Amino acid sequence: MEATIKELSERLLELNDQITPEKAYTWVELLWSDFEATYARAGYKYKGSEMTEKMTRQWIESYGATLHEFVARNPKYADLLNK
Repeated sequence: MEATIKELSERLLELNDQITPEKAYTWVELLWSDFEATYARAGYKYKGSEMTEKMTRQWIESYGATLHEFVARNPKYADLLNK
C-alpha cells in the first residue's frame, strides 16, 4: 500500500504545482482513509485496497489540480495540512 500511496502522491504533484510533496502524500492518505471510512459507515462490505485505490485515483484525476483550494474552505483538513 505504501508504494501505491507514493505513486498517487507523485501523480497529484504532476497535476498540482501548488502543494509540496509532503502535502501531496498527506492528501492521498486523507483521501484514502476518508473513502474507506465513508464506505464502512454506509454499511458496504470492504472490497479491498484495489477499490480504494481506484476511487482515490479517480478523485486525484478529477480534483487534484484544485485540492489546495479546498483547505481554505474546510478547517478539518486545514489543521492536518498546515502543520
